[in-house]
Amino acid sequence: MVTDNGGSFWRRLGRAAGITALAAVVASCGATGTGGQGTPPQETSAAPQTRSAAPEGDAVKPPPVAQDWPRWGFTHTGVSANNVTRRFEQVVAGSLERTPMLQNQHIMGFGAMNPEPYPGEFIWEDLDSRLNLMKMSGATPVITLCCAPDWMKGGPQGPTEESAWAEHLEDAPYPQHFDDFAKLSAAVAERYSDVKYFMVWNELKGFWKDHAKPADYKGYTQLYNKVYDAVKKVRPDAMIGGPYIGFDSNRKGGSELRGDWGVVNQHVIDAFDYWFEHKKGADFIVVDGASPTDAHELLPDEFGALAKFADVTEWLRKKTGDMPIWWSEWYFVPEDGTRWKEPRRLAVQAVSMIEMARGGVSTALYWNPQAKEGECVGCMWDPRSGAETPTGRLVADFTRWFPAGAELDPVTSSDPAVRVLAQPEQLLLVNTSDAAVTTTVDGKEHRLKAYEIKWTGR
Repeated sequence: MVTDNGGSFWRRLGRAAGITALAAVVASCGATGTGGQGTPPQETSAAPQTRSAAPEGDAVKPPPVAQDWPRWGFTHTGVSANNVTRRFEQVVAGSLERTPMLQNQHIMGFGAMNPEPYPGEFIWEDLDSRLNLMKMSGATPVITLCCAPDWMKGGPQGPTEESAWAEHLEDAPYPQHFDDFAKLSAAVAERYSDVKYFMVWNELKGFWKDHAKPADYKGYTQLYNKVYDAVKKVRPDAMIGGPYIGFDSNRKGGSELRGDWGVVNQHVIDAFDYWFEHKKGADFIVVDGASPTDAHELLPDEFGALAKFADVTEWLRKKTGDMPIWWSEWYFVPEDGTRWKEPRRLAVQAVSMIEMARGGVSTALYWNPQAKEGECVGCMWDPRSGAETPTGRLVADFTRWFPAGAELDPVTSSDPAVRVLAQPEQLLLVNTSDAAVTTTVDGKEHRLKAYEIKWTGR
């Protein structure tokens, strides 16, 4: 995950005003439903890469997913929705309005300033602005109850200073302040009564500083239970999920959860098991993770490694008795400076979402990268103009055609390089090869360019 330093108090207030203006633009447009109408645009591409065969089971229907669980969405980051130009606001507002989806916001950091600079004194401007944007653009809002004000983790009272954001944002509150953080979480839930979904904390930040060693899962579980009780007391209708832990994987190890993509870190299993056994309650399970190993390896290749998302989801469903599974973040490009040409990156992202749909994931939130200007690889909209990018269209297309509860048809491709996902009205094909291919799918012949993503009606 990219750390966001948030900025100083007064600069953050300026950004809040910009988002408030953006919400007003969306309000003037009026929200619309997804409708599922029309055929999404095709994405074509070409770049060198070895062909990767589709794994067995492409045609198998996933476990049923409840209709009322929204499936696709994204998380706002520091400047992902902030721009003072009115044109930017209009363009972003329009793209969000066309295909409403889940939108997630942290209560501190990642675009929001310190919400409680002094005990019992709140500053809601940033959260108000982001939640207004979500509401006016027809989103299903989600709030992540992270991170904690400075005074809860050994810092001073008052607005967070510029230098403190990056250094201390990911610190956990001290145990003597767990009750204070629970009270803050309850205040958030009370203020935003139209928000149904809440995730508790983020990747065990501050509770797991060295992933080669066990996490402080007892400390996290204590915090989670206090937050759970406090929020449920004021909002019995709230849906609360945890533990929001990253399912790290290695090339080898002793964990029971493994595949061709590697082996999940045993410390993850231990932390998850303890939380699941000792939690006060949970309405859904929250995890995140990446297809590369901790050594930035893609096993057996970048497309084969994506099976991890379906395999981990299946393991979680069995472990938890078919509870709804949320992926709060997911990643598929190694964090070692690897840069793929955009067509290849988009094809890998598309197949990762196919794996999630096939695996019966209830909800998946894309971590929208942030950039103030210039190129932003993987951004959902251009940081300069606000125009929707191919990544934004891809997430919107999955939202439109493969929502939770969508009936998946058992359709296969005659060429194993082409991955397929189908529902009664729409067909998605992704060429995982660096060369053009011709394949027969659903009784029709299709020719796809290298790494092409093709949507077509049935």
